[in-house]
Amino acid sequence: MTQKNRISGGQIDRTRTVAFTFNGKRMAGHPGDTLASALLANGQRLVGRSFKYHRPRGILTAGSEEPNALVELRSGAQQEPNTRATTVELFDGLAANSQNHRGPLEFDLMALTDLMSPFLSAGFYYKTFMWPRAFWEKLYEPVIRASAGLGRLSMQDDPDSYDKGFIHCDLLVIGAGPAGLSAALAAGRAGARVVLADEDFTPGGRLNAETHAVDDMAGADWAAQAVAELAAMDNVRLMPRTTVYGAYDHGTYGALERCTDHLSDAGGKPRQVLWRIYSKRAVLAAGATERPIAFGNNDRPGIMLAGAVRTYANRFGVTPGQEVAVFTNNDDGWRTAADLLARGVAVPAVIDTRDAPAPIDLPGIRHVRNAAVMDTVGRKGLKSITLTDGQVIPADTLAVSGGWNPNVHLTCHQRGRPEWRDDLNAFVPGASLPAGMAVAGAANGALTLAAALAEGQAAANAQIEALGFTPAKTDAPRAEDEPSTCSAFWHVRESRKRAWLDQQNDVTVKDVKLSYREGFRSVEHLKRYTTLGMATDQGKTANIPALAIMAECTGKTIPETGTTIFRPPYTPIPLGALAGRARGTDFRPYRLTPSHNWATENGATFVEVGNWLRAQWFARPGEKGWRDSVDREVEMTRNSVGICDVTTLGKIDIQGRDAAEFLNKVYANGFAKLPVGKVRYGLMLREDGIAYDDGTTARMSENHFVMTTTTANAVLVFRRLEFARQCLWPNMDVHLISTTDGWAQFAVAGPNARNLLRKVVDESHDISNEAFPFMACSEITVCGGMPARLFRISFSGELAYEIAVPARYGNSMMDVLIEAGREFNATPYGTEALGVMRIEKGHAAGPELNGQTTAHNLGMGRMVSQKKECIGNVLSQRPDMIRDDAVKLVGVRPVNRAEPLTAGSHFVNRGETASTETDQGWMTSVAYSPSLGHSVGLGFIRRGDERMGEIVRAVNPLKGGETEVEIVSAHFIDPEGERLRA
Repeated sequence: MTQKNRISGGQIDRTRTVAFTFNGKRMAGHPGDTLASALLANGQRLVGRSFKYHRPRGILTAGSEEPNALVELRSGAQQEPNTRATTVELFDGLAANSQNHRGPLEFDLMALTDLMSPFLSAGFYYKTFMWPRAFWEKLYEPVIRASAGLGRLSMQDDPDSYDKGFIHCDLLVIGAGPAGLSAALAAGRAGARVVLADEDFTPGGRLNAETHAVDDMAGADWAAQAVAELAAMDNVRLMPRTTVYGAYDHGTYGALERCTDHLSDAGGKPRQVLWRIYSKRAVLAAGATERPIAFGNNDRPGIMLAGAVRTYANRFGVTPGQEVAVFTNNDDGWRTAADLLARGVAVPAVIDTRDAPAPIDLPGIRHVRNAAVMDTVGRKGLKSITLTDGQVIPADTLAVSGGWNPNVHLTCHQRGRPEWRDDLNAFVPGASLPAGMAVAGAANGALTLAAALAEGQAAANAQIEALGFTPAKTDAPRAEDEPSTCSAFWHVRESRKRAWLDQQNDVTVKDVKLSYREGFRSVEHLKRYTTLGMATDQGKTANIPALAIMAECTGKTIPETGTTIFRPPYTPIPLGALAGRARGTDFRPYRLTPSHNWATENGATFVEVGNWLRAQWFARPGEKGWRDSVDREVEMTRNSVGICDVTTLGKIDIQGRDAAEFLNKVYANGFAKLPVGKVRYGLMLREDGIAYDDGTTARMSENHFVMTTTTANAVLVFRRLEFARQCLWPNMDVHLISTTDGWAQFAVAGPNARNLLRKVVDESHDISNEAFPFMACSEITVCGGMPARLFRISFSGELAYEIAVPARYGNSMMDVLIEAGREFNATPYGTEALGVMRIEKGHAAGPELNGQTTAHNLGMGRMVSQKKECIGNVLSQRPDMIRDDAVKLVGVRPVNRAEPLTAGSHFVNRGETASTETDQGWMTSVAYSPSLGHSVGLGFIRRGDERMGEIVRAVNPLKGGETEVEIVSAHFIDPEGERLRA
């Protein structure tokens, strides 16, 4: 297809041709085109179908306010639906397809819904599908779901990458039109750190679309010169292709930068970046959006906004048609006629609703005064227009101008309400602006060029002066103010045909009137009843005309009728950009242990434990599955020595004169008299007496303690301690800091643990059983002087130590420990083996500390001191918390040793039916014990301490099946503790 609608001029690069496809048809354009301008150049007027009635739709605008020209870009996994053709920068090889139709675009089978429009008026879904009730799930809902939606997802993983970033500046300028460029120049020349963001790929705004002159040069040339000056300033950051979509608290703004959307190959770079901009001050220079006029069949392809027609002609060198009529209620519409004539495009008539002389002298142009367009002909492309006086004017394009609405959206994002200005017939920013924001140019109601340039500079100077900068003494750029009077004309009452307001959602003037008749008169109710402004354009072209019609119905003025306020985002934000790199393994932040690299190199399989990736087991050649690996790790640890990275345990450094007394209050058991050089196991209770964490605390010196918490509760415990320190006992001399990331810590467990450590710990430290007994701790050095800490504690029930070194040496320390243990056949072990050994030893962990058990249930009731004040001790003694028939922690083993156990099973007495009434308790943790040769488990059962040797049934109603189990001591291995004290 040839570019039959190309005309002279424009800012495109005609020396190069860009090939693209639309619905499979090959077309051509030029660098600098948008997809919309290239489609118009190729004569493609029909580009899509409307959401509700599937009516033919063409291009209406030239910017992000476009409601009609939504297309699917690319193919395969990179397919992107609902993209505005008016903002897509053309590139070689671009593949675009129309959407929201069944069958070909020209013959959409779903267009039958347009014939049913009398039955599908506003709010029909509230009334139509109520009866018969059974039809909803079987008929109505499936049909509606199949018909709803616009574009299609590829249902494949997006192969593109997205990123997030943070920017700080003194002044953020939003919009690079005349006001924005003037503001950025003023602030940049004064030395302020400036960010200039604009959604277009070519800065300049309306200057690129007009024939205005600034400082005696073409407006587009002045804009290019201003951009070049700003680009040369080290204190200015230019951000084209960047939409500021939200204004948030404390001068923070959200922005989406489209980095590689305009490239056929991203080259590995992020496609889009979601920026968080922290600004001390901001100037909003977002411009204005032209609004249409509603009249019969005003949705034909070929009916466009006059400012958009002017943009395509002046910037892109494209005419949407060969016979372009203009319908306007203001002076600006006449500029379109003048610019088209200057480029050789025929303008058969200018229809002006006002009974006034033409503001611009255009010889040969037919001027129809005090008239309006009442109807149009041409379903898939405009052919002619019919005026209210009956005249029929042949035209293949109609440029419509109903005036301009300042883009106040970002001023409303913090509940600010716009105010009405009668001279503009539009809302402008109200007095309540986001903190630090000023508004300039067309966004503030200054709709003429000279006023916008002056206002931009003045706003920037005021903003930077408030920050302590001295504004440069330069005059505002020189320009003329063009005629800009406008009358209040919203829709053609004489028309008997459907007149469209929201063209994407198919909302008509009739729908607004129906909303009024049915009592939905509040603007919020109107929006939801009719779906007005709920499309991807967020009502940028539809809201004000609809409010004017509701005002006529109610007999009120538009400001009395009110307006909806806006919320982020200003334009749609892809979900990929919101997610950024948080996909796949990066879906949420994760932390790596200091020995992670060593574990990876040595065959570890990892498991998520909270935010941590921990080694779960270490597979070795010849092992047929994870059970083989885990059993080997347990047996080698119990028989010789094993090493496990336990860095993930929470570590809190506690210091101060009152540190001991502070610990005495947060732990249920006593800590005030813990000797220096000793470690004690501690249990923490919630205020209601429920156990919620356990761990150990070591007293390194008189006023220095090191607390260890469970991995899962590290953050919760630290927050709790801070709350207690600041709010419960603020007068105590206590200081806390989390050191979990500061120390790499390794458990060294097994009969040869001491022998291994003697090869690592410097000889000046005596770690014999007599000098360093069970529950001892000390500051030591290792490997010839490196500071370290040693704790003799055991989670596995073996002779065991935990050795800590600065985290940066963690990976090397694992190497050292493994090498030192080579003669003892030392093995690394993971969390599975650790879990098996802790169950064999009967240690409570997360499954037992599940938020519903008490110290009494855990068999630790005597640890809760009644001789001191501590968190939770009073409520832990409530009668129901210490009942004699309460559940108690016990061990269980299958009567038939060959049967496995299932965590979550409930205990039921023999001969009783499993039910909530006969429920005796539940199993919390299970494991296969290679030391015993059968499965073992921990659980809670009523009067468990009195039922040793009793046989009950472990029933699993969820998964089915049951197993007879024997109640035994929770300490399956070394119940007397001889090994850990060896």
